[in-house]
Amino acid sequence: MTGPRRTLPPFPGWAAALGPGIIWMALAQGSGELIWWPYLIAKYGLTFLFLLLPACLLQYPLSVEIGRYTLATGEGIFHGFIRLHRGFGIVLWLLMTVSFLWFGAFASAGGTALAALTGFPHGWDARGQTLFWGYVSIAIAFVAILLSPVVYVLVEWFMKAVAVVTVVGLAWACSQPEVLHELPSFARGLAGPVGDLPRPWDPADATKLLTAITFAGLGGFWILFYSYWLRDKGAGLAAHNGRITSPVTGRAETVSIDGALPLDDAANAWRWRLWLRFLRIDVSIGIAGNVLTTLMTCLLAYALLFPKGLLPRDYDLAVVQSEFFAVSWGETGRLLFLLVASAFLADTWLATVDAVARIQAEIVQVLFPAARCRSQRWWYYLMVCALTAVTGVTMLFEAPGTLILLSAVIGFAGTVIFPAALYLLNHRLLAGVLPVWARPAAGSAWLLLACFLAYLALAILYLREVF
Repeated sequence: MTGPRRTLPPFPGWAAALGPGIIWMALAQGSGELIWWPYLIAKYGLTFLFLLLPACLLQYPLSVEIGRYTLATGEGIFHGFIRLHRGFGIVLWLLMTVSFLWFGAFASAGGTALAALTGFPHGWDARGQTLFWGYVSIAIAFVAILLSPVVYVLVEWFMKAVAVVTVVGLAWACSQPEVLHELPSFARGLAGPVGDLPRPWDPADATKLLTAITFAGLGGFWILFYSYWLRDKGAGLAAHNGRITSPVTGRAETVSIDGALPLDDAANAWRWRLWLRFLRIDVSIGIAGNVLTTLMTCLLAYALLFPKGLLPRDYDLAVVQSEFFAVSWGETGRLLFLLVASAFLADTWLATVDAVARIQAEIVQVLFPAARCRSQRWWYYLMVCALTAVTGVTMLFEAPGTLILLSAVIGFAGTVIFPAALYLLNHRLLAGVLPVWARPAAGSAWLLLACFLAYLALAILYLREVF
């Protein structure tokens, strides 16, 4: 890998730099935290709770290595995979494209909450109301992306608001006596399985368990989004690349997808240490926040849903958990939870369409040089329009839970591959051209090996269970 040598920008301070990790946290709230972990706890009690913390912590070394590449080059991680091997990058691209054909299901999952909240359109069945509100939320998000002067700023601030509301609301619900009474036994479940299965194991839940583990944070191809949030935030050498702005309200700006390498001098070495410290803290904020909110939803599921045998499923994915807030605020709390749930399920569509459009626009220009006759902004908005149309169609096919599971299983194939690919990219290809002070330490390679073995073991167990 070759490229121009550039000076790393000064670290702008924590208040200005932090943000991608919070988006990471808020996006994770839309699947594993709200849907699948509460489902497993509500159905099987504390049997699988001990897997939650390891599943979340596995995300840390992967996220750091993904971020390291972008900080050191300014490029998106998919550009790096294509540099590693063109054929490998194309295979990953195709897998990713297939896995995200159905992410409109998160908008329809949010629609389950709005349908229950409003009962509108009157006279429609649950499916019809859910789809109606799913399309409304997609339309609002699409217009917001089109009109926002800088798209990343819209995504970051919206996701920050959702994260704060979610944490405060869940903490309030968990503070109620009925929930706190179950806290000691819940805490014991974190150390290992507690007792026998409270009901017979359903083999159909193998995919749900895999999804819960994979989505304990951002699993599958979702974890790659972190690179693109860092890039548009202007972290590290990405500060030289420009940002995507609205064709309606934002000024035209040149956005480069090609990276550079840091200059080998003392000033850059000092700045690199600051940026790397930022990366580790930003990732830690995302993971710690994700652990906290997932634990709270699991505690609420154990205290309120498990004794009643209530399970989130089909077109009631976000409705059953309204019991979480009803315990503290009665009917008002139930309605408030439905509103909050609709927001952080709809935000999943917003953040996902933005990140996937960025990735697709980058890949097209990397693989097909003729595509560079059009700007990165042009390709980004074309992809946003295409993804909006495609997901609007695919969300008609099945209940949202089924579509989310399908996306997760496809994405899990990528999760098994990523540790090895990141090792080859950062520790082999990139390390040879970076200054000594910017090369990854040997310990991070061992962490990637641990991730690879863990995800490979999960894949083998899943295949044995299913086949």
